[in-house]
Amino acid sequence: MMRRALVVVAAFAVAVAVFARGSDPAVPVERPVLTGTTTDIPGLQRAVRGGRSDLRPALAEAYLQRARETADPSYYAKAETVLGTPRTEEAFATAGELALARHDFTRALTWGARAGTIGAPIRVDALVELGRLDEAERELQAMIDRRPNLAGYARVSYVRELRGDLPGAVEAMRLAVAAGGPAAENVAYVSAQLGELERRRGRPAAAKRAFAQALALVPGHAGAELGLARLDAATARAGAAPAAVDSPGLDAAIARLERLVARLPLPEYVIALGEAQLAAGKPAQRTFALVTAQRRLLDAAGVDTDVELAVFEADHGDADMAVALARGGYNAAPSARAADALGWALTRAGKPREGLRYARLALRDGAVDPLWLAHAGLAKAAAGKNGRREFERALEHGLDGWPWQAQRVRRALR
Repeated sequence: MMRRALVVVAAFAVAVAVFARGSDPAVPVERPVLTGTTTDIPGLQRAVRGGRSDLRPALAEAYLQRARETADPSYYAKAETVLGTPRTEEAFATAGELALARHDFTRALTWGARAGTIGAPIRVDALVELGRLDEAERELQAMIDRRPNLAGYARVSYVRELRGDLPGAVEAMRLAVAAGGPAAENVAYVSAQLGELERRRGRPAAAKRAFAQALALVPGHAGAELGLARLDAATARAGAAPAAVDSPGLDAAIARLERLVARLPLPEYVIALGEAQLAAGKPAQRTFALVTAQRRLLDAAGVDTDVELAVFEADHGDADMAVALARGGYNAAPSARAADALGWALTRAGKPREGLRYARLALRDGAVDPLWLAHAGLAKAAAGKNGRREFERALEHGLDGWPWQAQRVRRALR
């Protein structure tokens, strides 16, 4: 997964679609004309029911695209069922994408290796999440040399972001937007990512334009709505205390997030809403209760959310549970984001010196993620060191989009 948001999860019951093989072997079934979008699903279903087993990977791929568009993980089970036992490079690649979606990065790398050239994007994503950034860059360069396209440019952008090169990340993401793709959701996704990069560079007008482009392509696009909420929250520039209770910007962010959560109660959006409520001096217990419920549903869909939930538990729940979740996530896939989660969990559990070691691992390649910087500064402060540099850089790179976190950092700066 080159961006967490490429890995899409949500709160829906898991349903398994079972397809009958070959309704009438005497009647040949033609291969439908494929567009690479979810409009292919009905034709592919008919073809597979009619005996075209060679189209099972294409149908599974269409289900994964549908999952990205709807955030419904029941499509993972549908994709797995129709795919069956992979036997071709195309099927290996689809199996790899499914493993990425479920955050099983070791298995994704295995499937990607068997998929040959078409498995390159899967291998890049898996290598990044396994903490093997240098290998990912080499694989990515070969991928771009073979075929520069949206998928390649988006991954270049993320690797540059992890290296702390935000101008380079923006340049690559603009190329991804310009390259386009068969599905509007794909282009909307990279447009929303471009908006977030611009926001973190302190360019709100450019960010707003990119978010608007995403919404024009896919009305209600979740990434764009979240980005606009962060822009709204940043206008509040919340202080050390809940002084922004009457801030129009924070109120607008809360209203936008409430609408988003009502439609798509993903943990990322629910946590953003709860923390915005806390920043405004409002209770958030009922909001945060949704996170636990969502985690159960995601677990049932086979999605590993340990790293994401560890940060939530560290901030709003059980610090010891956070450490256990983060250790499991880091041991399985020692990426920069897993190192940040473990470092923050340890810090919140009263072990800031050990936490600082992992916080530094998260930042060792030059990343300027505002939350990672904030966590590193707070670990430093808890360990009796000066975290001012990390705090200032976190605010410089867009921490105000997380108003509750920004309040905490500004208190520490005082």
